[in-house]
Amino acid sequence: MRFSTLLAPSLLAFVSVVLADDEAPSDVISLTAATFSSIDPEPLILVEFFAPWCGHCKALAPHYEEAATALKEKNIKVAKVDCVDQADLCQSNGIQGYPTLKVYRNGTPAEYTGPRKADGIISYMIKQSLPAVTEVTAANLNEFKSADNLVVVAYVASSTDAPAPAFSATAEKHRDDFLFGLTTDKDAIAAAKVTVPAVVVYRKFDEPAVTYPFPILDAGVSDLEDWVKELSIPTIGEVSGENYATYAQSAKPLAYLFLDPTSEHKDAAIETLRPVASKYKSKMNFVWIDAIKFGDHARALNLVEVKWPSFVIQDIGKSLKYPYDQSKDVEAAGIEAWVKAYLDGELTPQLKSEPIPESQDENVYNLVGKEFDKIIFDDSKDVFVEFYASWCGHCKRLKPTWDALGDHYAPLQKTLTIAKMEAQENDLPPSAPFTIAGFPTIKFKKAGTREFIDYEGDRSYESLVAFLQEHAVNPLDLPDPPLEPVATGETEAQAPVDDEGHDEL
Repeated sequence: MRFSTLLAPSLLAFVSVVLADDEAPSDVISLTAATFSSIDPEPLILVEFFAPWCGHCKALAPHYEEAATALKEKNIKVAKVDCVDQADLCQSNGIQGYPTLKVYRNGTPAEYTGPRKADGIISYMIKQSLPAVTEVTAANLNEFKSADNLVVVAYVASSTDAPAPAFSATAEKHRDDFLFGLTTDKDAIAAAKVTVPAVVVYRKFDEPAVTYPFPILDAGVSDLEDWVKELSIPTIGEVSGENYATYAQSAKPLAYLFLDPTSEHKDAAIETLRPVASKYKSKMNFVWIDAIKFGDHARALNLVEVKWPSFVIQDIGKSLKYPYDQSKDVEAAGIEAWVKAYLDGELTPQLKSEPIPESQDENVYNLVGKEFDKIIFDDSKDVFVEFYASWCGHCKRLKPTWDALGDHYAPLQKTLTIAKMEAQENDLPPSAPFTIAGFPTIKFKKAGTREFIDYEGDRSYESLVAFLQEHAVNPLDLPDPPLEPVATGETEAQAPVDDEGHDEL
């Protein structure tokens, strides 16, 4: 509706109030049980299942709106379902947590595995809208080369000759990760100044164009994907929740430079580290990270002082941390010596542990890092242990149930340990054959073994008891009638998680 600038001020004020009270215009389509089937004919649509109380959903909302507006111009639809208002619809679609995003193609769903910031959502959905390999010509070559942070183009004489088949297979495998294009256009090949066959990676960081350096006719899918993955990681880039998975999936250790992004010395600190990162890039990934936003992550990596810049190396696979002495300035020579000592196996990981409790006043054993081996690897006992974080809402809701389990089996403490460990205040020792990826994580170790069983059932009292009865080696016969289970309140899918504002990678 168009309003004349000649409207009386009182009418303009009224219009402003009405527009403020109404929901702002949105390019996100709201779906209900009555309209959900309308997505069936859509070749591609992104759907978010959310709950209005969910903190993560609230954080996603502005990015989702921005992405919807940008994707509308490319004829890619974006929708949402309110799972409080449409509970049955969400249940029928198997929604167990919020927000859950799914990509639908002609009514068939697939999990959305992309970032949750606007530019990441846009990039991911554009990749989904394209064929695995885009046909490139001289007319669209320059536009395609700059269409994403990393683009891979094959220049070939024929789309059927090597390495085209291996290239296409690689593209199909990694269509969610990178943009792939192929051209047989002689003008495009001439413009690129390459000799066919060739595969070139174009980047918006570091060296802007890199040609596959090995005999291209011998390249298989694993060769190409390893090469592209290697080039997808900058010499030293910013890490956040959006791209952490890229680094976590790498076999390399991760070296962090924690910085205050508002500091006038931020860029200088990054450049100080760049020569070291360039020298050791083949053996270690280097990143810088917002120390203000991710202060919790700094503490989790055993950087105890609020002092920036600070440096730490993490063995992600074993979850071991090697913080550089925070009393020292972060300088190239000192950091290079630290990196070299790590790679030479000369550093000892720093393990964080709370003090050993003077007494155990509950029937759930309060485990700390210093006692891990003693308690967990006691061969005479079955051990059932919960790894939690104090800020975790799911953990808080589990606590009364876990306490009740400890009370129930209190008479069997000589043969069964029910334990808990604050995993962000206590590091796992190298002897632990696992890492903690989320909270709560529940593990069971049978008496006389060092093998751990993941508990993956629901978190009800009855299910936990049934699990113990199935897996325990020692008898679970109780001398007294078992205690009644406590009420555990709402289920995870229904209850709000009270960890809003907690930034994680």
